[in-house]
Formats: sequence, structure tokens, C-alpha cells
Amino acid sequence: MGQCGITSSKTVLVFLNLIFWAAAGILCYVGAYVFITYDDYDHFFEDVYTLIPAVIIIAVGTLLFIIGLIGCCATIRESRCGLATFVVILMLVFVTEVVVVVLGYIYRAKVEDEVDRSIQKVYNEYNGTNTDAPSRAIDYVQRQLHCCGIHNYSDWKSTRWFNESRNNSVPLSCCKPNVSNCTGSLAHPADLYPEGCEALVVKKLKEIMMYVIWAALTFAAIQMLGMLCACVVLCRRTRDPTYELLVTGGTYA
Repeated sequence: MGQCGITSSKTVLVFLNLIFWAAAGILCYVGAYVFITYDDYDHFFEDVYTLIPAVIIIAVGTLLFIIGLIGCCATIRESRCGLATFVVILMLVFVTEVVVVVLGYIYRAKVEDEVDRSIQKVYNEYNGTNTDAPSRAIDYVQRQLHCCGIHNYSDWKSTRWFNESRNNSVPLSCCKPNVSNCTGSLAHPADLYPEGCEALVVKKLKEIMMYVIWAALTFAAIQMLGMLCACVVLCRRTRDPTYELLVTGGTYA
């Protein structure tokens, strides 16, 4: 019965190491996605420390690939030293992922205040040209999130660009895509997105942070199972020097 348990643990552990390799790619993808998305919204969120969870999760993803390699070799070769190293590294990565989750919740709670503090400044800097970074950021957000202004399209009336243009219109990025010949004129509000951008930017940034949190939680749970299986194999290897090898099916002395 014990022999069956140890063989099962080793088999599960090898399978988990393959999952670790897949997890490494997924975590690096999630981290890269956060970086790319942050680049689109960085004018609305100036706290660069928000990227710390993404940096950590990319580092964890890279380390998970190495962990999977160590785990497979240690499990197949029945290496006590390798398995012990595997467990220790998994423990450290598990703690790191817990830190990522905590930081994710901390920065997720700060999103609304950060956006509220910076969005008015960004809209005031808008000048309608593609060469201007704040202008590109606003046009991108309004098209992608289907929004106009901070709270609604009327917020454009208080901007410097609106007062200088003097044509009673908002940027074309406020126009609904299904409306033809839209000029952004406030005389035709039905042609414009009715919802403001601030709430949608906050929602988008919180969603991004939740991707990081859920990725860290999911793979932390998988790592707990990996640590458990490795400990079973390691304890059995320490107490009983003769048991079935995973590869050869013989005995190990």
C-alpha cells in the first residue's frame, strides 16, 4: 500500500512539473500583458510601483521553468538533495506569490484615487494631435472603452482644447462607431458615447490587477500540491531506502 502511494506521488509530481512549465509561460504572459496595458493607461495612473506585482510574477514565471526542470530530474533520479532543493525553492516561490497577492490587493485599492488625481490633468493637456502623448492616450481610451470625457461628454467644455477650438465639439474619438459623418458636435449628443472614462479606466485597471491576483493564487495552490508530493517522496526516501523506481520499476538501494 505504501509502495503504491510513493509511486503515485512520484507520478503526480512529474505531471505537476510539466504543469509548472506551462504555468511559467502563463505567468510571463500575464506579467507582459500588465506591462503592455499599463503603457496604454500610464497617463491616468502615475504610480509606477503598481507594476511591482507584474515584475514579480514574470520573475516567478521564469523561476517556475527552472523549478520544473529541477523537479523532473530530482523525481526521476530519486535524488534526496534534489528533492529537498525542489521543496525549498517551491516554498520560497509560494511565499513570493502570497506577496504578489497582497500587493495586488493593495494597489488595486489605490487605483481609484490615483486615476481621480491624474485624469483631470491629462484632459487639460489634450491638444488633439497624434504627436502629443496625452492626446494619443485620451483618444485611445475613448475609442477602446467607448467613453467620452471624465464623467460624460460635457466635461470637455471645461478643457483648454475645447475653449481654443471654439467649434462646440468634442474629439472624434467620442463618436460612436456606428454613426456616419459624426463631427463630435455637442449639438448632436446622440452621436457621442454617453458614459465618462474615469469609471471605465478604474474598472479596467482593477480587472488587470485581478488577473495578476488570480494567476498568483491559482499557481500557488498548484505549488502546494507539488510541495506535498515532494515531501511524501522525500520522507519515504529517507525512511525506506528500498522502493520501486519510477523509471526502471526495480528497487533502489
